Amino acid sequence: MGEMIDAGGTEFWVERRGEGPDVLLIAGLGDVAEAWQSQLDGLADRYRLTAFDNRGAGRTRLPEGPLSVPRMADDAAALLRALAVPAAHVAGFSGGSFIAQELALRHPGLVRSLVLMSTCARPDAYFRRMTDFWHWMVERAPGERAMLEAFYLWVYTARAHADGTVDRFVEEALAFPHPQSADAFRRQLAAFAGHDTLDRLPGITAPTLVLAGELDIATPPRLGRAVAERIPGAEFEMIPGEAHQPFQEAADVFNARVDAFWREVDAAADS
Repeated sequence: MGEMIDAGGTEFWVERRGEGPDVLLIAGLGDVAEAWQSQLDGLADRYRLTAFDNRGAGRTRLPEGPLSVPRMADDAAALLRALAVPAAHVAGFSGGSFIAQELALRHPGLVRSLVLMSTCARPDAYFRRMTDFWHWMVERAPGERAMLEAFYLWVYTARAHADGTVDRFVEEALAFPHPQSADAFRRQLAAFAGHDTLDRLPGITAPTLVLAGELDIATPPRLGRAVAERIPGAEFEMIPGEAHQPFQEAADVFNARVDAFWREVDAAADS
């Protein structure tokens, strides 16, 4: 069961699970804390996991004023401080990985390690045109179901569309009592589309693992590889046969890999 936490004057919905080294999970566009359910369930025997609703998603309201990735990174930092977490392993997915990059750059002392899933450092022409399409898709889709079915074409594998997984995710999203408004979707999307850390990535000092789905068309592996090449000592791995959201579709594979990475980081720190 989650709760509202005041962090820097904004109330954030937070889900916490487990005991052990702290892990902060940062969701992507439109996603809420429950997006990380497979990690909250699968890793709680080893870690104290914190997931939360970003501004404008789920139960965290979107205040007036500009929204940017740096501001959302400051939100994450304020949340860690409000929870009295001195430093955490940070895992970010998609837009959440953009936030994680900025968090590591703006608040390095709070980041024990970084896992960047389905990431990029500077949107390219394809990404910009894709997000331009999403802007008008959310306005012109004939209904919420149609919008989700279209949006999930960029998110999940053909396998997940064929075996009923996507249908289940659509039904869960439609039943969720705190849907994201079209305005909040567009404002989050605009913030993520304006993300640019490419020239600053060499300033990240935290141990970093960059993961990419082999079949990801939203943030193709080449974008993740470019991130890893800019961060000193970063590891890059591609997950075969997966698309944009492997932490849901291939949760066991994702969980095993990040667990091994965090154990390595903690062991190195303790040696």
